[in-house]
Amino acid sequence: MSLDEYERHYASLNSDLGGESVASGRSASGTFSGEEEKLHYIPIRILGRGAFGEATLYRRTEDNSLVVWKEVELNCLSEKERRDVMNEISILSILQHNNIIAYFNHFMDKDTLFIELEYCNGGNLYDKINQQKGELFTEEMVIWFLYQIASAVAHIHKAGILHRDIKTLNIFLTKTTLIKLGDYGLAKKLDSQFAMAETCVGTPYYMSPELCQGVKYDFKSDIWAMGCVIFEVLTLTRTFDATNPLNLCVKIVQGNWTMDVDDKVYSPELIRLVYECLDQDPVKRPSADQILDQPVVSCSRQELEERVALLNSAMKKPKLSNVTESPVAVVTTRYREVYCWGGGKFTPQKLDTFKGGNSAQQVCAGENHFAVVTVEKELYTWANVQGGAKMVGQLGHGDQSSYRQPKKVDCLQGKAIRQVACGADFTACVTDEDQMYMFGSDYYGCLGVENERGPQALEPVLLEFFEERPVRQVSCGDNHVVVLTQRGDIYSWGCGEHGRLGLDCEDDFSSPMQVEMPKGAIMCSVSCGSDGTFFLTEAGKVLACGNNEFNKLGLNQGISGLKNHRGESIPYTTTLTLVKQLSRFKIQLISQGKTHAAAIDERGRLITFGCNKYGQLGVKDFKKHQGVQVLMGPFGGNPVTKVSCGDGFTIAATDDNQIFAWGNAGNGRLGMPADKGFGSEVCPALPRPIFGSLHHVPDLSCRAWHTILIRGRYSALMSSPVRSYIHLPPSPTASSSTLDLDLQGSETCVRDRGLGGTLEANAEECVTGTSVLSACPPSIPIPPFPPPPFIQLMWLRKWSRLAGHWRVTSSIPGSS
Repeated sequence: MSLDEYERHYASLNSDLGGESVASGRSASGTFSGEEEKLHYIPIRILGRGAFGEATLYRRTEDNSLVVWKEVELNCLSEKERRDVMNEISILSILQHNNIIAYFNHFMDKDTLFIELEYCNGGNLYDKINQQKGELFTEEMVIWFLYQIASAVAHIHKAGILHRDIKTLNIFLTKTTLIKLGDYGLAKKLDSQFAMAETCVGTPYYMSPELCQGVKYDFKSDIWAMGCVIFEVLTLTRTFDATNPLNLCVKIVQGNWTMDVDDKVYSPELIRLVYECLDQDPVKRPSADQILDQPVVSCSRQELEERVALLNSAMKKPKLSNVTESPVAVVTTRYREVYCWGGGKFTPQKLDTFKGGNSAQQVCAGENHFAVVTVEKELYTWANVQGGAKMVGQLGHGDQSSYRQPKKVDCLQGKAIRQVACGADFTACVTDEDQMYMFGSDYYGCLGVENERGPQALEPVLLEFFEERPVRQVSCGDNHVVVLTQRGDIYSWGCGEHGRLGLDCEDDFSSPMQVEMPKGAIMCSVSCGSDGTFFLTEAGKVLACGNNEFNKLGLNQGISGLKNHRGESIPYTTTLTLVKQLSRFKIQLISQGKTHAAAIDERGRLITFGCNKYGQLGVKDFKKHQGVQVLMGPFGGNPVTKVSCGDGFTIAATDDNQIFAWGNAGNGRLGMPADKGFGSEVCPALPRPIFGSLHHVPDLSCRAWHTILIRGRYSALMSSPVRSYIHLPPSPTASSSTLDLDLQGSETCVRDRGLGGTLEANAEECVTGTSVLSACPPSIPIPPFPPPPFIQLMWLRKWSRLAGHWRVTSSIPGSS
């Protein structure tokens, strides 16, 4: 196929908005005739740079998945190199397999090709082998690798594709040791199973004898390379090595190799399979399907298939439609920072650990400790100890030290952490494999292991109970734990006082116990407070159990004005009970503090109930309120997106990027110093904005007197070929209007408000050294630099300086 034919084939696949395939969707004036779906991406870090482009890690906001955008400058390539790049697109677009790097999307921007690919967060097999430092892999691990590589090769061979560059550097890994075969730049599609290729390509160390001799070769050349890879996995050394390429080829052609392997570690069948793959005669080498049928693999093949499917289910993302159905890719230059305050810290403290490629995905606060999950699914913990309190292992670092700065939990190395939850003095986390680990105090049996680890666990402990019950979500109270499984079942354990476990008793339990749910209720999330629990259904209804002091669970009737009815007060409940006061709303999120609670409904309205001693209900007074309160005016009619309740205070964020705080301001709970009018004795009873500028809040957590949140800065968007500068909404005008539902039962619509104004643009720059550009290159540490004063935002690649502030314009090339 000529270069022109390749380009025509490529043009039929690409989703460039300026291409002919999309032109028909525009009106004569150049504007779009229909509304297009936009996919939003946030840059994390540059993974590697090559001579002709770079690969950048992005987070896709729609599903929080990490993807790689591979950028190639086509005008810098020779005809052969351009053909290889376009060939990779052609190959990837037809391959879909659990052990092959997934292709999602691509488009052209002038002379630059952008390819969206799956990200593997565990490096490559070459790095994995080097990390062994001479310690041999177990045979079980070798067979796990062998099965996955053979499955991938069998799939591409069935598609008539010869990889031609199988090597440890092109075999990528996730943290769960899931293998992904990548880099198809040298791949070739053969017309039939018996067709032969002639071009001499590939990496010398893995080249087959027929390639070295320059004779025709077929799929069995890939099998030879597979044999070399498995040889390396078994011996931790290369099959062939030499001081120069000529000597290397001579050794390969002569079959000059020996396999010094410990037969006490590896079975004869596995060793014999490597010899068969490295047979000098291609005809005698097994096919990839025959390798999978070997007894050493086939005896556990079903188990291996199920394991691969399970690991892929957590990271699977469907391919995007091509041509006219492709969404517009939009990149958000916002980057994330983590702030915490309270516990004597009146001013929010920025944590420099979480920036650049190590930005935060989720945060959680405990009584004396914090936990953060990063975008690369690593867990960090640290402490803020007050009054001489001692650590009991809740940080998971293997000791009882009070680490004051965030420290990665090394004991979970290799585990992709999806979610973390903190109790008063223990921590729980869930992996991408839906497994659950716990560490810290086991005083009330909160670790769920029947006190087998003693009074505390200094390192993460796997809860084997959930090995066959995959975990969807975990929530922790001060001294109890509630889990929602993927099957929709609920389990609870720990302190049972006031019935917070929902087990129809007040007993303590040191192992997970199943909670009986009302018939027809399908749970979507659980939320623990200090001594109570909320259960949120898919229909937006809320059930609760535990201590209802101050009506903080909303279980009191809250009805006034009825003759001969004085209302009913429920002190606590030991079973799941419908929160009737919230039945008129469709609740999306709910949070419980020590004495009050707050919820957000589907329209973004904030609803508060419980104790109002410090004005934490946000209704501009400190009076007792029997019913639930709907806060409307304080946020200028803007929907609330996040809320969390602490000890006598509330923090909330709105969709116009404002952060509000109200209630008890003692000991820095509200993140404002005393000279701002928020002294220890001041308790604002009306939501007031903090931080003084606009910030998106992806996650927020309050516990006791602590708050920790993720703050997204500079919400500029860029897309191709749309060029966007930046809008800033004006500061909302606060209003004190609230709706007290114990006096009035009607609902009032939230007012929509237009946005306008300007925003200062800024972004964080990253610099890396060069590396070989591949579908998923190894991670490269990136030293962060302070953001420049002015930047220009362009599609995925070029940032240059601008001066001052800019008014927003959004233009489409060719539009009027």
